Amino acid sequence: MDELDNVLAAVGPRLRALRISRDATLSALSTVTGISVSTLSRLESGQRRPNLELLLPLAKAHQVPLDELVGAPTTGDPRPIINKGMTIVPLTRRPGGVQAYKLVLNAGSPEEPTPQVHEGYEWIYVLNGKLRLVLGDQDIVLPTGEAAEFDTRIPHWFGRADARPVEFISLFGRQGERMHVRAKPAPAEQGRGSGFAGSCRGAGQATPR
Repeated sequence: MDELDNVLAAVGPRLRALRISRDATLSALSTVTGISVSTLSRLESGQRRPNLELLLPLAKAHQVPLDELVGAPTTGDPRPIINKGMTIVPLTRRPGGVQAYKLVLNAGSPEEPTPQVHEGYEWIYVLNGKLRLVLGDQDIVLPTGEAAEFDTRIPHWFGRADARPVEFISLFGRQGERMHVRAKPAPAEQGRGSGFAGSCRGAGQATPR
């Protein structure tokens, strides 16, 4: 993969990070840009090669310069997206498949949930702080070291559980891809090991509010 391919491969994760940071759905972005939802989804997943005809209206809709979309460095971590007290750092550069992000919610007052739905499957792991997750009719708190996984077609939202900052990792499969776990603890070990193994089964393992 040459330098141009490296740059283009980073566009999809950055487009998704920008959209998430602005709490925008694919449908809303489609209405603003005139680009179909399917095309936007393929751009974000790396299945559609970006071009100026697509990137110019997207840069205008997100109110960022064009080089913000394509100017990520070819080595090392891409530049973070910062918006509304949230920092999103894309950690993967390959097109398609499961994408990884580090998200940081800055300190501030907890916000009211605004659940959204979209295609895909997500797995999150809390690095620091307490993350509030609203998933369907569940309203739970994930403390440091706990994880949750869920189908993003279920109405969902996440934010600070209190006024302190939160850091977490998100693994997201646009087409519903899930992580492939090659090694798991024995059943007897799951109950006495670290909280990670037990809590990664689903959001229901977390602490109810």
